Amino acid sequence: MRSLLAYCERELPWLIETIGALVSHESPSGDAEAINRCGDEFSRRLGALGGGVTRLPGGPAGDHVRAEFGAGARQVLLLGHMDTVWPVGTIAGRPFQAVDGRLQGPGVVDMKAGLALAALAVKALAKDPRGLPGRVVLLATSDEETGSAASRAIIEAEARASRAVLVLEPALPGGALKTSRKGCGEFVLRVSGRAAHAGIEPERGASAISELVRQVLRIEALQDAAAGTTINVGVIRGGSRPNVVAAAAEAVVDVRVASAREAARIIGALQALSPADPRTRIAVTGGIDRPPMERSAKGAELFGLAQAVAAELGRTLGEGGTGGGSDGNLTAALGVPTLDGLGAVGGGAHADDEHVTVADLPWRAALLAGLLRRILAV
Repeated sequence: MRSLLAYCERELPWLIETIGALVSHESPSGDAEAINRCGDEFSRRLGALGGGVTRLPGGPAGDHVRAEFGAGARQVLLLGHMDTVWPVGTIAGRPFQAVDGRLQGPGVVDMKAGLALAALAVKALAKDPRGLPGRVVLLATSDEETGSAASRAIIEAEARASRAVLVLEPALPGGALKTSRKGCGEFVLRVSGRAAHAGIEPERGASAISELVRQVLRIEALQDAAAGTTINVGVIRGGSRPNVVAAAAEAVVDVRVASAREAARIIGALQALSPADPRTRIAVTGGIDRPPMERSAKGAELFGLAQAVAAELGRTLGEGGTGGGSDGNLTAALGVPTLDGLGAVGGGAHADDEHVTVADLPWRAALLAGLLRRILAV
């Protein structure tokens, strides 16, 4: 492991240059042209490392990039995404730069640095005399930030063919890995009422807004902090004019659950909602888009391997969970051993102070390389 670490330390300038190139190719979700330009850059670099690169059409989301290294029946999936939350032009005001031991720029931690770390890990193994003891597939998708609708089937197919999935999302504070994630869902509650003049004959109306308010209170009562279930009614729309009893109203509800049991409870409760005012009607659409990534025996075993590799690198590795979802939720739900948070150490994801800690980059790349070797060699 020390030889892998030494190699990654020597290659730090290459790694930083690669991160900078990816950050400079802005790639906001939904901008297929921009994402494809980033995909062109990443594909070129992976091809230069000897990877067999394939572009997989993602429709309006842009192409996904798949690169294969090594050969054999044993496969590990390195899973990441190219899309970011930042619109094209952001980099003009927040350019990629190194400041006080940090790399800054839009998308640097979530997750251009994670993609570059995966490339260096594969590069390190290719230079090692022992080479790759199996096949590594690096999949960089184009629509993770918007729910992975165009990439989910591809992700799941690659995961099923793999011994394990290593997700390149940023680490938890301090470098800890993620062995659990909450499931994420979005629901829309629509209420239909009856319009009437609010001053002349309000009794003829049935307010959709009043009914919506009653239902929102019912929905919020479903929360269970002890079970890890949170519900946020984040958007409300309704009505037409102040002097008209509202004929329609809707609420958009964000749901986070830590277990499949809680997911089933919330889905059942939302589907069972009924109007308090019989003159109104209720419709609930949506669902849990990403199932919970629950800490499993297989995931714990995979984390144990990562801990052992980190120890050989002179590092202590922790674990934890998060309320945000990733594509790791999808692969873990299939029963495939999944370990998340193997990307860069930093902070500020989706925020103006987004950054990566430079000093942690070499050992994170060596950790990935060592873990790949351990998984494929078994």
